[in-house]
Amino acid sequence: MKKILIISDSEAGSHFIQRVAQTYSSENIYYVIQIKAKEFEDINPTKFKFYEFDPTSLYKLSNLLKMEFIQVFIAMDNLVDVENTIKNIRTIKKQLRIIVLNNWKLENEDPNIVLINSNEFLASRLLDYLPNVPVIAQNVGMGEGEIMEVLVPFGSSFVYRHIGVIEQKNWRIVAIYRNRKLVMPSRRRMIQPNDLLLLVGDPTVLKSVYRAIKRELGQFPEPFGSNLYLYIDMNLINHATIKELVRRAVFAHKKFKHNLIIKIVNPGNISVIQRIKSFRDSNVIINIEYDKKDLQQEFYNDIKFYHVGLVIVSKETFSNCKMRVILYESHVPVLKISDKSFSAVKDAVLILSDNRDLEKISTTIFDISEQLGFNIEIYNYLSEYQDAKEQVIEHYYNLSTIFSKSIKVVKEIENPLRTLQQRENFIQILPFTHKLTQRRIFSLFSVDNEKLYHKLDDYHQIFIPVQL
Repeated sequence: MKKILIISDSEAGSHFIQRVAQTYSSENIYYVIQIKAKEFEDINPTKFKFYEFDPTSLYKLSNLLKMEFIQVFIAMDNLVDVENTIKNIRTIKKQLRIIVLNNWKLENEDPNIVLINSNEFLASRLLDYLPNVPVIAQNVGMGEGEIMEVLVPFGSSFVYRHIGVIEQKNWRIVAIYRNRKLVMPSRRRMIQPNDLLLLVGDPTVLKSVYRAIKRELGQFPEPFGSNLYLYIDMNLINHATIKELVRRAVFAHKKFKHNLIIKIVNPGNISVIQRIKSFRDSNVIINIEYDKKDLQQEFYNDIKFYHVGLVIVSKETFSNCKMRVILYESHVPVLKISDKSFSAVKDAVLILSDNRDLEKISTTIFDISEQLGFNIEIYNYLSEYQDAKEQVIEHYYNLSTIFSKSIKVVKEIENPLRTLQQRENFIQILPFTHKLTQRRIFSLFSVDNEKLYHKLDDYHQIFIPVQL
């Protein structure tokens, strides 16, 4: 039987004793010291022993401390009484663990004394009731945000997504509460509006997940970042096309209504740089790197410093294998600009594959299409993998209802790449997965439409990471 001592001389202490009485434990016995005795309901006399005396009296307290307690709880209204009670306990028991309700700025370096700041605790509890603020478990685990619950709003990017296609790296959905009932998650379980998700994972990752769940249309490039970043390596790009590249990047920047950073590396043409500077305004930042630094690390530093949510590159830059790897590892969406008009694009094209990566990035696709005014066309290449494709199509139809945006599904018997190569203009949106970092020569005999993205190299393309 474990003996626990409670020293109470406050309203909070009385509430604590009543709560302890209502908490079943067959292994604990509680000794309660009060300066003035109070009545409590449903007290089990075999589990509670009450004493009425002043704990600041060393003589009286020492008689009780002859027993072996594993813990002492102190909840008192007077700071001097708390300090003297702690002093008395330490006179008799040097290592006994003491938990103190701290209503003041009391400090103590004793590792066996835990000070619970009452103001911090109350403020934290009140914070849980604020809208659009994640509820974090404070009494479980480390209490640092590794356990979080999130209410899924109606227009969330997670609504009607299957749990199995949500990339869960360093975090997990461990429970769903629906209509006040626990629903255990499974790969085929679909998240519905007003579901309460219980998440476990790395606290910093969960903050990003929370923002992603709460995100609605009109927020892109969030949650990836907040600004656009045009990357111009003058060693890789045709100088004659730079002016049009910048013009199209500025068009996208005005549509998304976010700042644009134009980064120029390996500058080698003064007249071209002067033309780029003519696009400068209050929302356009031009950064020219004249030094021969580690360009890869400089790129990653910029992504973090400028909080970049969309990187814009030319098709020559994206065709460079090393540059593609750098872009992939930045985990930021990439807009690859071709030589065609960008302002004339009306349709966003998706090609279904035998995986379900397009479901993972579906809400980002809807967000981009909404902001840029694109129609969404889904090309379904009929094959033996139809079950997975039909689930993705079902998911897109659900989202089209939520966001009031129609979609068009085109069934193709032959490879849709051939059909699309005959079209005038469109933009292709596809998942940015690791297989796209391979050299193009390795995809020559592939039947994977994602690996064959370069077959549509003459059209604009957006590559979206599948991870948050």
